[in-house]
Amino acid sequence: MKNKSWIIIIGIVALLAVYVVGVQRSLVNLSEEVNASWGDIEVQYQRRADLIPNLVETVKAQAIKEQEIFTQIAEARAKLSGAASVQDKINANAEVSSVLGRLLAITENYPELKQNQGFQDLRIELEGTENRIAVTRKYYNDNVKTYNKKIKVFPTNVAANILGYNAEFPYIEADAGAEKAPKVNF
Repeated sequence: MKNKSWIIIIGIVALLAVYVVGVQRSLVNLSEEVNASWGDIEVQYQRRADLIPNLVETVKAQAIKEQEIFTQIAEARAKLSGAASVQDKINANAEVSSVLGRLLAITENYPELKQNQGFQDLRIELEGTENRIAVTRKYYNDNVKTYNKKIKVFPTNVAANILGYNAEFPYIEADAGAEKAPKVNF
């Protein structure tokens, strides 16, 4: 009878160990998926940052009097370059998006700029990049949601806490004012 009790206890401990190892593996996979999707976002952010100077120089040639926007773009890019944490990068990229929106709005006042093929090509590249950023942000947020759900649901949350997994990944949220449709004037 005593041997049977020990076998049952050892069996339960073994099952718990297998469960914890399985949870740990799935959490590592989810964590790495979130990190990889954040890497995809950073690639698109870098692509956008690389396009901005070309766009600015093209617009500058046509719109010298709009100096304030160029200063704001330079400041936003500097914040982006200096951002260290994921949250800092999210905030800096929100500011870049806002300034780029103002820059593109300014270009509407310059018909000769809109006819410039170099500007058109850059604008198309930037629009494509913004679309890629939107897609990669959604993918990242989906992965964060999956990870966060996994570490919050019982009994996985117990193992996640023991193994040191927590909700370390912030969601990327819409920019302030994004719920309002932009005004288009012709």
